[in-house]
Amino acid sequence: MTIAVDVAPLAPESFDAFVGLFAEVPSSCGCRWWHFTGTKNEWLDRCAHRPEDNIEEARAAVLARDPSASGLLARARDARPSDAALGWMKLTPRALVPKLRRLPVYRSLDLGPEDTTFAIGCLLVHPKARHAGVARALLASAEPYARSRGALALEGYPRRSSEPLYDEEVWQGPERLFHEAGFVVVHDVAPYPVYRKVL
Repeated sequence: MTIAVDVAPLAPESFDAFVGLFAEVPSSCGCRWWHFTGTKNEWLDRCAHRPEDNIEEARAAVLARDPSASGLLARARDARPSDAALGWMKLTPRALVPKLRRLPVYRSLDLGPEDTTFAIGCLLVHPKARHAGVARALLASAEPYARSRGALALEGYPRRSSEPLYDEEVWQGPERLFHEAGFVVVHDVAPYPVYRKVL
């Protein structure tokens, strides 16, 4: 079954739908992991005991129209304003998520231009809408969105595993999704290969 969705950039007026999605998953990160500068234990502590800090940081960034907080929100075509979103894709120039380049798996790689390559930082789909085309709709909308903002390429970093993964473990998107959308592997590094699509 495919769900009809409308995909649009995250904006202040759709922020409550974004928050609703994270509550329904549930996930306490508020899509702030890429911007958190503390240690892993500090991050885990924050998510466990102060998840509202993540939401308020995200809200402030969206209200300020900070491009590092940009991305796409998928909502049911007949959604009410109070309904949670069905999907979220963090999509921003790689230069605005420097934490990605500091990860050991990518640190030594030549990934090319930072400003004109848009990174797909995460793909989050409402549990009731999984396997219904929401992630595909987000990925299809990523191309025109990124191109309109000067992107020359899109990159994804899906997790690869020889064993089946639970939905919660593929928060950067399933690998087959990138294959199907015409992305190609440019760095085959386990467990997170780099997939790219030139626009």
